[in-house]
Amino acid sequence: PYVSPNGETIAAIVNLAEGEFNVCVNGETWETVFDKIWYLRFAPDGRLVAFVSEMGEWTVAVDGQPWDHKFGYAWDMKFSPDGQNIAVAVQQDMTYAMALNDLVWEETFSNMTNPTLSPDGSRTAAVVQVGEFGEGEIHKFQEGAFTMALDGKPWDTTFVNVWKSAISADGQKVAAEVRLNLYDYTIAVNGAPWPQTYGGVWEPIFHPHTGAVIAPIRSGGKWQLAQDGQIIWDQKFVQLWHQMASPDGNALAAIVAPKFGRWTVAVDGRPWSVTFKDMVTDAVFSPDGKRVAAAAKNDGHWHIVVDGVVWQNAFDRVWQPVFSPTGEMIAAKIERNGKYSVAVNDRIWDQAVDVIWDPIFSPESDKMMLRTLKDGIYTRKILSVEEILH
Repeated sequence: PYVSPNGETIAAIVNLAEGEFNVCVNGETWETVFDKIWYLRFAPDGRLVAFVSEMGEWTVAVDGQPWDHKFGYAWDMKFSPDGQNIAVAVQQDMTYAMALNDLVWEETFSNMTNPTLSPDGSRTAAVVQVGEFGEGEIHKFQEGAFTMALDGKPWDTTFVNVWKSAISADGQKVAAEVRLNLYDYTIAVNGAPWPQTYGGVWEPIFHPHTGAVIAPIRSGGKWQLAQDGQIIWDQKFVQLWHQMASPDGNALAAIVAPKFGRWTVAVDGRPWSVTFKDMVTDAVFSPDGKRVAAAAKNDGHWHIVVDGVVWQNAFDRVWQPVFSPTGEMIAAKIERNGKYSVAVNDRIWDQAVDVIWDPIFSPESDKMMLRTLKDGIYTRKILSVEEILH
């Protein structure tokens, strides 16, 4: 089952008969029956979206209404933050493109990977193959056959490889990881590579306010953080990735390995003193940009870490921490002994359920919405934080 952001709707894909599928929403099915349905999701604006198949062709259905365009296949659904824009990767007659709100790129490509949606949801980009080569034509591969396409229009420059990318907030620039030859890597912005080359790079981001491109780079066997080709973190790490800017743009954080096999978070280049053996993931800034929380795994146990301080409770599994709007409280969905609950500021809610969705704080931070499923009954609860912490 899937639950809407406001918690008032629960939906699931249902099988009516052989080869007949539908979506049931609060007990009522969509009008149209489909051959197949997958990846049912609520958009951030509450619309219910899924990939659906009719007569062997795939498309997107929004609240039960299929798009006009049909495809051989569709995948990798992406939503804009407000939910108004929906983008998917599509294949038709063995060529590939992106579709945004039922509008398909005019130009299609023989190969396409790593789709990207702009922050405002108005533009799409993806890595595309523009040069053809056979399995044994290594020289053609090394000449460069890949590039980025923005809204279906490829860059003039080609590369040996292109990987993950980002689109600027104003939609005017695309930055991507590129491989110039067998040995040199860098970041390209609108097709122009940085003058500097490196032994490796990771996925770039755009600074939310300045528009600068920020990416991890590998030089001399160590990783550092670079901005527009210049090193901005002098500290060197065994690994550095998943960099992010605070909402106000005043701070940068990343997941790092200060030494081999030990993981933590660095904020403005300074790593937390606590490190973890297995992994650190799902790092997030507080709304005011002054705090950072993350999920961490050590010897098979999961933990929540806030500003370098580890919660005393350990769990079988945790999800990305959620800050209250004021930044004073942190909540997370957790799993223990096959049951699910929520923890707030290292205190566990006294209810264990079969399914729970990520907690949502009220704007004033004094209440929390919990969406749960227990013994087949879905419940939407609005509780005061004090009730959960008691």
